[in-house]
Amino acid sequence: MDPKNYTFLPGFILLGFYDHPSLETVLSGVVTIFYLITLVGNTAIILACLLDAHLHTPMYFFLRNLSFLDLCFTTSAVPQMLVNLWGPDKTISYMGCVIQLYVYMWLGSIECLLLAVMSYDRFTAICRPLHYLVIMSPSLCLRMIIIVWGISLANSVVLCTLTLNLPRCGNNVLNHFLCEFPAIVKIACVDTMAVEMSVFALGIVFVLTPLFLILISYGYIARAVLRMKSKAGQRKAMNTCGSHLTVVSIFYGTIIYMYLRPGNSASQDQGKFLTLFYTIITPSLNPLIYTLRNKDMQSALRKLMRVDYVSIKGKRRWQS
Repeated sequence: MDPKNYTFLPGFILLGFYDHPSLETVLSGVVTIFYLITLVGNTAIILACLLDAHLHTPMYFFLRNLSFLDLCFTTSAVPQMLVNLWGPDKTISYMGCVIQLYVYMWLGSIECLLLAVMSYDRFTAICRPLHYLVIMSPSLCLRMIIIVWGISLANSVVLCTLTLNLPRCGNNVLNHFLCEFPAIVKIACVDTMAVEMSVFALGIVFVLTPLFLILISYGYIARAVLRMKSKAGQRKAMNTCGSHLTVVSIFYGTIIYMYLRPGNSASQDQGKFLTLFYTIITPSLNPLIYTLRNKDMQSALRKLMRVDYVSIKGKRRWQS
């Protein structure tokens, strides 16, 4: 479909991969599969953390929040993305685009800060184990989550408002499959240096500063682990921290390359694939990463599956 035919329609045109229709068909299937994996995996983690009393600890409280965040993050983008990939209609209303932009930026900012909070939790658990439950009290954990969501909301309001106020001179064609910040900035018809510098400054606050704190935390954690005399304790610490470091590396790596690189250092298609990666792939991998080497989580998931199996079997007996 020629995007020029839509130029004067209200709202925005999301081109996606309109010039590669065969690729859109393949991507729609891939996105659907990974979205289902994300829904099932993260929902299972949330239920396991809620139902298993052994997982009522600060670590699993934050993991439960991360899983809930991943569900919201993918759901804020995937339905519109599938509409864009499945059919010829590439339009999105102005209000729909605005809501998606604010929510997507808000949830992405939360994940940056939440991963830093989770690293502090691991630092406290390993470096100050005797005071862990006193320091990471339920009230402190709840306050930290509220602060993370509140600060991220403020960041989203500032950046998205600056972006939407940029004059577009009638341009409404976004070379993307969702309303993301870089795509909207590119259609502005004025110098965007001030907005880009604001993004860079806030990027330091929301991306580089948390990453720096995470690296410092894991420096102390590595030193504490090496001093442990118990090999079993070392393995347990490495398993839990290794999972978190893997998630941090995947998420921060793509975010830094996407938002803090020079504006023309990558092709537009490359930017689209990066967006697909941290919107779809990363949230679907998180449940696998956090359960693969975590015996407590594996045990909780087995109990959850056993409860579901028993309840289904009981219903069948009652119906018969």
